[in-house]
Amino acid sequence: MSQSRDGRRPDGGDGPKREGADLSDDEVDKQPMEADVKIDMFREEDAEDEELPSGRQIVVGICCMMKKSKSKPMTQILERLCKFDYIEVVIFPEDVILDQPVDKWPLCDCLISFHSKGFPLDKAVEYAQLRNPLLINDLNMQYFIQDRREVYRILQEEGIELPRYGVLDRKPDNPEECNLVEAEDHVEVNGEIFPKPFVEKPVCAEDHNVYIYYPTSAGGGSQRLFRKIGSRSSVYSPETSVRKTGSYIYEEFMPTDGTDVKVYTVGPDYAHAEARKSPALDGKVERDSEGKEIRYPVMLTAMEKLVARKVCLAFKQTVCGFDLLRANGHSFVCDVNGFSFVKNSMKYYDDCAKVLGNMVMRELGPQFHIPWSIPMEAEDIPIVPTTSGTMMELRCVIAIIRHGDRTPKQKMKMEVRHPLFFELFDKCGGYKSGKLKLKKPKQLQEVLDIARLLLLELGQHNDCEIEEKKSKLEQLKTVLEMYGHFSGINRKVQLTYLRHGQPKASSEEEDSKREGPSLLLVLKWGGELTPAGRVQAEELGRAFRCMYPGGQGDYAGYPGCGLLRLHSTYRHDLKIYASDEGRVQMTAAAFAKGLLALEGELTPILVQMVKSANMNGLLDSDSDSLTDCQQKVKARLHEIMQKDQDFSQEDYQKLAPTGSPSLVNSMKIIQNPVKTCDKVYTLIQSLTSQIRKRLEDPKSSDLQLYHSETLELKLQRWSKLERDFRMKNGRYDISKIPDIYDCIKYDTQHNSSLDLDDTLELFRLSRALADIVIPQEYGITKAEKLDIAQAYCVPLMKKIQLDLQRTHEDEAVNKLHPLYSRGVMSPGRHVRTRLYFTSESHVHSLLSVFRYGGLFDDEKDQQWKQAMDYLSAVTELNYMTQIVIMLYEDNNKDPSSEERFHVELHFSPGVKGCDDEENVPLGFGFRPASSENKDKKPNQGSLEDLSQDQTDQASQVYEPINILKRSPIIRNRKTGSMEVLSETSLSQSSKGCTSHRLHPSSSRQSPEVKAASGLGFEGCSMVPSIYPLETLHNLLSLKQVDEFLNAVCESGSEAHAKTMKALAGLFDSQSRTSLDSPQAPGSEPSLQPPGRPLWHKEASVPSSAVSSAGPSSPIVENPALSFNLSE
Repeated sequence: MSQSRDGRRPDGGDGPKREGADLSDDEVDKQPMEADVKIDMFREEDAEDEELPSGRQIVVGICCMMKKSKSKPMTQILERLCKFDYIEVVIFPEDVILDQPVDKWPLCDCLISFHSKGFPLDKAVEYAQLRNPLLINDLNMQYFIQDRREVYRILQEEGIELPRYGVLDRKPDNPEECNLVEAEDHVEVNGEIFPKPFVEKPVCAEDHNVYIYYPTSAGGGSQRLFRKIGSRSSVYSPETSVRKTGSYIYEEFMPTDGTDVKVYTVGPDYAHAEARKSPALDGKVERDSEGKEIRYPVMLTAMEKLVARKVCLAFKQTVCGFDLLRANGHSFVCDVNGFSFVKNSMKYYDDCAKVLGNMVMRELGPQFHIPWSIPMEAEDIPIVPTTSGTMMELRCVIAIIRHGDRTPKQKMKMEVRHPLFFELFDKCGGYKSGKLKLKKPKQLQEVLDIARLLLLELGQHNDCEIEEKKSKLEQLKTVLEMYGHFSGINRKVQLTYLRHGQPKASSEEEDSKREGPSLLLVLKWGGELTPAGRVQAEELGRAFRCMYPGGQGDYAGYPGCGLLRLHSTYRHDLKIYASDEGRVQMTAAAFAKGLLALEGELTPILVQMVKSANMNGLLDSDSDSLTDCQQKVKARLHEIMQKDQDFSQEDYQKLAPTGSPSLVNSMKIIQNPVKTCDKVYTLIQSLTSQIRKRLEDPKSSDLQLYHSETLELKLQRWSKLERDFRMKNGRYDISKIPDIYDCIKYDTQHNSSLDLDDTLELFRLSRALADIVIPQEYGITKAEKLDIAQAYCVPLMKKIQLDLQRTHEDEAVNKLHPLYSRGVMSPGRHVRTRLYFTSESHVHSLLSVFRYGGLFDDEKDQQWKQAMDYLSAVTELNYMTQIVIMLYEDNNKDPSSEERFHVELHFSPGVKGCDDEENVPLGFGFRPASSENKDKKPNQGSLEDLSQDQTDQASQVYEPINILKRSPIIRNRKTGSMEVLSETSLSQSSKGCTSHRLHPSSSRQSPEVKAASGLGFEGCSMVPSIYPLETLHNLLSLKQVDEFLNAVCESGSEAHAKTMKALAGLFDSQSRTSLDSPQAPGSEPSLQPPGRPLWHKEASVPSSAVSSAGPSSPIVENPALSFNLSE
């Protein structure tokens, strides 16, 4: 490099154009020196003794901190840039930048300079004014990039979509004076409300301490993001209130399914995009074997390319990185980082050097009379994957899953008439539908305040009539005061408007002498997911990965295969829905944690990954509004179960018309229903007196039971059941049976250390009763079962139908970029997964639809007949029951042929019970049809051949702790607290019994055999405490399933619409005459049924929504459901 050319822009102008150059013609013609790499570090002594180069070079100066100029991406790109014949690169030394005045800095024609920590941006601006080089990245704009407020302002001016946000400016000397109002579940910034979850970002872009605050309904707390330290990029904190010093931007949180997209532009026409795991998800940075953060190249949509162009031009940064959030079908820009390169992508290094070199030559070449034309390159042909052999390609997985193990659900009802309750009902909009659900902390606080006030008033008057009320108010107060704080997830209050007060009901209520309207207050608590439930869900999620191609084996051993790779490369289109029950949402989050190998707390996963699907009754059911058919079924059930005699042949006909073996067996155990109820009642009395004795004993009185329950609380649970089960008229309230079974099941599993007498006998009898009552509440005859099932799950079936149809139509989902996806097998493969987490009612109903809706004729289809025999032998749909639908595509068949798409139906009855190993019905194993033909060669992209007979080793005995060792997928699993370990004892009861199959020829292998062979999918048997999936049918065509769902949904919608009309009419007449209802004269009452019809007797309302949740909220008359298509 020499002083003989002054390196300044020859025209002295400030634009990139140059008119002429101080070079003679013969100098231009000379070829430049050959040099492999022409990167110079400028040294002052060089200035004296350097020879004149043989050709005029364009000098590109690199002016940035040494850490950046010496980085691998920069070195790789500069090496490639030097391959341009006329370009020479000079790196400005850091000491020169920091210590020398700008007139001593090296000369250059083109300057690549950018700010990073410690860089003197002011000096760089001064240098550019002095020397006037071509600027690759504008320097003045880099001041704006350091302030998030300016970044957002510029983005907004350019019309680029960004999250809704508000700016809170605080003066450092007076931080109190600012426009911030903080409430429990939202903040108000300058009058604009941001409900949680929201994001809080410091206004200074160099400050990476971004916090995300979660709503109490998801568990509260916050996620604190920071610049990566080792393998962590964020940490969860229980802190729920926002920071009180400093200025921040508050913005709405975007649900992105757990991935961020980073976009890197090189000029307005080139953008490279990568996905990485969102730092907000669990804060664990995913790294590969070389310790680099794992990222995947993704395809940008046309809109996103336009955004990249706008960002590049608006900020005048040729090389520019920014972050995109893909949410709700839109792409939002949430951060612009200025100058940044992609790491570890050779393709990007080539492209970047090519684009920059061409840009420099195009701008400066003519002025130096350098002949230059941009070489035309043939377009790269995108890789099109072909499937080898005739294996089918998995396209869609739909699973409907019941929540995990929970604490017993509890419920208390009371009629209230105090004006304060009516005021609350009105304030929360209860009159619109005659019903109200209160779950938010603020609402529950108001109920608690009323209860405290009324108890104070009652304390002053001693009136025996109010005594009954007093005990209920006290219970209301006690339950609402539990835990010392409200976390809306585990308690709720429902209020229902009763126009004429409540009719005289069960033993719980005294005779009501008062007329006029009242409110029925129902308090529900308990029913929380236990640590055992979390472990079940997480392990099932982990085992579920094996359904996907390449998911076998330990994922870490096969980088580039399996579901995790599929997911992070945007080739896995995953959506998780859950009903709005806390236990269901937490199950979904724990499952997602296992499925996607996440770490840490469930709250951040819940907020980002799980969509609450209480839209149109998709997964929620309103347990208090029972259909006509359900009312009749319950009445018949009660009548049969109240007979004090052994079941007659006629009773068997009445109660089990389908001849289901599980029902018949239970009826044989029971024989005389009233005598059995007597025994159960006596056993409950014995249990409560044993607990009372323990409480009197100082040694055990303050014993801690499972999940921090106390003996006192356990006694309350059982005493309430003892009071409610036997009514004042001496008859039994059959609707309490599911609750009794629920409680004894929980205690047998989790509190067996108390060693109370006769618990197993109580378990055996109540289970036999529950095995009759629970399934039969969903209908006794086939027609009733179908009718009730349709009332629950028509919306869900329509959604499933949509999921199956859209798999092969919808190609607009986010895709992986084929050119960069080396090492990813079959980049075109796209799998759609839809997971629906819900409660028992929906699982029962959906299974009834498949069983009785006419999918097959049992007589004609042998496989279906065997599946039906298996299902009717299943006694209970326990926690984590799964119904799985898988769609395959056979690429060798004609696209219009019926054989092109193929559907399979699989089922598992969920968690294994306490002692049911001996009489477990055995199915035929997991047999995906894609593996049935032996002549087909298995390949990576399919489930391997499982059809060969294997000896049955299902009788392996699992020791409790072995759950943590045996499962082939989970290596080095960190066990949590001892509480988690004790959970696994639920499989202990397998007492070494052998299980005999109905058809030994099709038996499954044990996980041990599978682990050794490294092949195949043994489904969920990798979770020893959960039954593996059984194939119900594997030869369905998509057309067949589609027509079946159509038929079922149509008949369901018609029946439902009639019921709704009748109920609407009934409620309409009530609300018109009601004086309390502050409805506008012309307004239509909403199409929602009243809490329950007037003829309904309290005795027939079961207290457990587990077994008797009612139908979904009314469906719009038009059967075409209005689902948002971006779902």
